[in-house]
Formats: sequence, structure tokens, C-alpha cells
Amino acid sequence: METVTVKFQEDVLKKIDKSITEHNFNSRTEFIREAVRDKLADLSKEDLISEFLKFKGKAENKTSYEENRKTRENASKELMKELEKKFS
Repeated sequence: METVTVKFQEDVLKKIDKSITEHNFNSRTEFIREAVRDKLADLSKEDLISEFLKFKGKAENKTSYEENRKTRENASKELMKELEKKFS
């Protein structure tokens, strides 16, 4: 693991210290690592959403509410089967 030095304004450090206490983090380092992981996950989600939105409205055929409901139902059943295999 590499060491990185980061400087914060005093008011930000006070907020970090308060959050550490309120949310049971062990240290500033643990808090900052978790914050960075969360931010990276958010950025990944944003990238996926942006990619997904490129396809919005691109379908040649429109589907009805009933067709969408059936598709969601089938996808849910398939997901449950996979989860049962994984956790049984």
C-alpha cells in the first residue's frame, strides 16, 4: 500500500472527526479510504448510466406496459434462480 499525503482545511477535519465518532470509524484514514471508495463507485454508476442513456429511445419497436411487466417478471425469476444456486 502506498502512502498519500492530503491536506484539509480545519473545518473539514472537524466534520470528518465528528463523522468518525458518529459512524464508528476507527480513524481518519479509514474514513477517507471509505469516502474515496464511495466516490469511485458513484463515478462508475454515473458512467454506466450515461452509457445506458445513449440507447434511450433507440428501440425500433415500442413495447406495451404489459410486455415490460412480463419482461421484468421473467428477469426477476431468472435472478432468483441464480441467487438460489449461489447461496444454497
